Amino acid sequence: MSLSLDADQLDRYSRHVIMDEVGPEGQGRLLDGSALVVGAGGLGAPVIQYLAAAGVGRIGIVDDDVVERSNLQRQVIHGDADVGEPKVESAARYVDRLNPDVDAETHETRLDEGNVHDLLAGYDVVVDCADNFRTRYVVNDAARIEGLPVVHGAIYKFEGQATTLAPDGPCYRCLFPEAPEPGTVPDCATTGVLGVLPGTVGCIQATEAIKLLLDAGERLEGRLLFYDAMDMSFETVPYQRNPDCPVCGADGIESIEGIDYSGGCRVDAQ
Repeated sequence: MSLSLDADQLDRYSRHVIMDEVGPEGQGRLLDGSALVVGAGGLGAPVIQYLAAAGVGRIGIVDDDVVERSNLQRQVIHGDADVGEPKVESAARYVDRLNPDVDAETHETRLDEGNVHDLLAGYDVVVDCADNFRTRYVVNDAARIEGLPVVHGAIYKFEGQATTLAPDGPCYRCLFPEAPEPGTVPDCATTGVLGVLPGTVGCIQATEAIKLLLDAGERLEGRLLFYDAMDMSFETVPYQRNPDCPVCGADGIESIEGIDYSGGCRVDAQ
């Protein structure tokens, strides 16, 4: 852990340092901490923005897409000059401009069952900002095997959800045992999405990630938070670990090898 903050850091993080819940020691934990952000789009943008501003020392960014002009209505770390550029490179440039204390590590690839363990290695927390079920299940399953916490978020039109999946708590499959069939859930390119919605949900995810790194506060473990922007309402629904869960249950998997993540991402009984 960093033993001290220099004068610039004491100034930059002064609003953290004066808080009893953070203080110099907590800020040192953030600077020594690391987070892997899966997706640099609508949710990933505010997550990257606020983790970098908070001084999380190492942020990994995973995305294989390029910036499109239609992204700019909600993906606030990218600008018009970035159109056509890889999102990971645009995101890294943003981080570099925002906070010199933060190292942005770019992974211009699509996370899948073949590379997930290599991508997760060395990070303290995973922030799942993926826009598809396949990636969410791969992240959940591999992170559970690796003993890493995952902060999950998802959005749809005017609604969003978030939860934190701790290594000793229920996992994503306890909530959703299998993915819906491909094509049955439309994406934002089909239905649209309110531009500010991912900002709200992504900030909640960033908050959870920072609390994990600080080991502070009550987190969304075993609680699924729903947000409705049209009603401006929040609802929290508790959920429990499923003892028969094929991933985190008593006979949970020890490897993701052999799991078919196409279709329903089903895990057969051990």
